[in-house]
Amino acid sequence: MTESTHPVTLFTGQWADMPFEELAAKAAAWGYDGLEIASSGDHLDLKRADEDDAYVQSRLDILDKHGLKAWAISHHLGGQAVCDDPIDFRHKAILRDYVWGDGDAEGVRQRAAEDMKRAARVARKLGIDTVVGFTGSKIWPYVAMFPPVPASVIDEGYQDFADRWNPILDVFDSEGVRFAHEVHPSEIAYDYWTSVRSLEAIDHRDAFGFNWDPSHMMWQNIDPVGFIVEFAERIYHVDCKDTRLRPQTGRAGVLGSHLPWGDPRRGWDFVSTTHGDVPWEDAFRALKSIGYSGPISIEWEDAGMDREHGAAEAVEAIRKLLWKLPTASFDAAFSNQ
Repeated sequence: MTESTHPVTLFTGQWADMPFEELAAKAAAWGYDGLEIASSGDHLDLKRADEDDAYVQSRLDILDKHGLKAWAISHHLGGQAVCDDPIDFRHKAILRDYVWGDGDAEGVRQRAAEDMKRAARVARKLGIDTVVGFTGSKIWPYVAMFPPVPASVIDEGYQDFADRWNPILDVFDSEGVRFAHEVHPSEIAYDYWTSVRSLEAIDHRDAFGFNWDPSHMMWQNIDPVGFIVEFAERIYHVDCKDTRLRPQTGRAGVLGSHLPWGDPRRGWDFVSTTHGDVPWEDAFRALKSIGYSGPISIEWEDAGMDREHGAAEAVEAIRKLLWKLPTASFDAAFSNQ
């Protein structure tokens, strides 16, 4: 493990096709301190982990074998189905069979909620106190607000979120685990004001905070550094994903125009960490200022770069920005004249 002011981890979600042990070996060779383990592929089966302590130990043994640790697990895909409406072919493609079941929409939501509770229990078994993920949203389909959407529908959406997530958060509380929601389009909290309203809906309970991922803020024109300052007490985890904003031609909008990733006609694209427009140095200075001491997790997404190249390069680039804080004020020396 490399000494650092923060442990630097690799989010395994985009590597779910690769066996967990193979990825652990690669991450160690690239210089990572650990993994943010996604509940996907063979990386982490929450149902099995909830029922079989030997399976949990096997995950820990793989990490230990390669000199790695885990400070967070991810349950993005399962969390998406907790509040979503509609539930459809998209969810079937990302959910475990035991969550999808017969595909009945409300049944899927209920099983997804139980699986999120399971994530809290499994995190505790692994000695981890943070689960990162999505919430889903009943009201995301109405984001354009046309045809007209009454305020009562939006109110009901936040109430639906509270009704479904408070029982989940009760389990998180009982396990001493926190949920770090990734502020992201298609979720109940996708920008500044929806983050405020989401916290209000659950009465600001401590179990619910945010995973700071600036990539989704950049293309929405949200200040990612200001978000850190505004929600200082709620930054429970950090994911480093980058976004490159292309010069505006008057043709490309922020919604992507249904164009594929990497298409040069898009107004923006996700790119490997430090290859985009995220103000990383300002962000890490802000994280230091609020006292964030947790892991810095690198999330690779780039349609124009090999993932192994990106992962190996990103860990070195991020470490260069994680310098230690000074032990005294820079102007303290003047008082000794």
